[in-house]
Amino acid sequence: MDEDERADATGEGRLDGNALGGLLSGVFDRDVTEAPSECAHCGTVNVIAAMHAYTRAPGIVLRCPACGGVVLRIVETTEATFVDARGAAYIRLERTHR
Repeated sequence: MDEDERADATGEGRLDGNALGGLLSGVFDRDVTEAPSECAHCGTVNVIAAMHAYTRAPGIVLRCPACGGVVLRIVETTEATFVDARGAAYIRLERTHR
């Protein structure tokens, strides 16, 4: 099943946060799909992969699966990638041991 079929299957154009794995790896220089994040709206903690991803817009929106609040917004332009994380109380990125 490709991305468009998965989006259509939900009836809302919604995917899970795994759909953003490649993009977020490029932004954060690591896989963050298993990183826990707390929703600033309701306090629910989920991994990025469990959030609802909406990708059919000029940007990408990740919403809390518990309350629907916007946790992350990501917009890519030819010059830069913009990440708005105002909806996240935190995103926990484990240190990599070298």
